[in-house]
Amino acid sequence: MYSGDVLLVLGNEYNAEILGATDEPRSAQALSDELDIPIATCYRRIEELEEADLLEHQGRVLSEERRRVSVYRRTVDRIVVNFDDGNYTVNVAGRADVKNKLDEVWRSLSTP
Repeated sequence: MYSGDVLLVLGNEYNAEILGATDEPRSAQALSDELDIPIATCYRRIEELEEADLLEHQGRVLSEERRRVSVYRRTVDRIVVNFDDGNYTVNVAGRADVKNKLDEVWRSLSTP
């Protein structure tokens, strides 16, 4: 995704909060309740974040009410925005990227 698009998506109300809360799969209703977001708005923001490849549908789980509900999880663990000389860059680290870097660090520490 173009870096300007990521900034636009993050600038929309509730999107950053939703990303912050979806380190583990969460339903729209759980996000709505926890973050105090109207449920219709929550679904719109989830769709917007999915279109931006920042959030993904993780499947359907059985809720406490014994209904199947969709759960969502963020696809990124880090977004870094740098401003330099009137320009900006946006670096997005996906979950796998961050995990791989941690694995590399661990391997380098455990190698004699």
